[in-house]
Amino acid sequence: MKKTLAIKIVSDVVCPWCYVGKRQLAKAMDILKEEYHFEISYLPFELTPGIPAEGVSFKQHITEKFGNFEQFIARTSMLNERGAAVGIDFQIQNIEVSPNTFPLHMLIQYAHQFGLQSVLNEAFFKAYFEDLVDLSKIENIIAIAKSAGLDEELVSQALQSKAIEHQTKDLQDKVLALGITGVPFYIIDNQYGLSGAVPVEDLVAAIRQV
Repeated sequence: MKKTLAIKIVSDVVCPWCYVGKRQLAKAMDILKEEYHFEISYLPFELTPGIPAEGVSFKQHITEKFGNFEQFIARTSMLNERGAAVGIDFQIQNIEVSPNTFPLHMLIQYAHQFGLQSVLNEAFFKAYFEDLVDLSKIENIIAIAKSAGLDEELVSQALQSKAIEHQTKDLQDKVLALGITGVPFYIIDNQYGLSGAVPVEDLVAAIRQV
């Protein structure tokens, strides 16, 4: 009989290593599918809280945060390689807008009741990093959520819901209270924490150890 294992993933939609980590975890889960039944959930973490609703220039944002933009792009070669290995075609150098990700986190939490958190998260990752969709625009967010299987009208309501806003904020506060300062971060079976986009074999080993 398979064991049931809960894995909570702390991530942000604009974190490229979170995208790589999500794909690597999927591979690890596939390796272990005969041993475990996985219950996956996502917890919110804003890498840059306070970005205005309309977003900011990606190039300006990166320059202010990391320094020279061209040097930053040059340093993404390993990220591109790791991404390609799990089927991701990063287009980071062509991103134009850094969005405020809180509304995206609200929808990811809303999607939990429908079992669509992982699907929606993947859709947001792909839209931002590969398809270069401006995630600061509500119409784009709603279109992506609809493509992931959510009802368009209910998504619009969810984005304006104070209850979902408070729930998302409370979850993020709890994450920060745990001392988590970087993403991705995996909480396995509520007893083991694993930080970073670790290789598939390390994920498999950590899951078996727990």
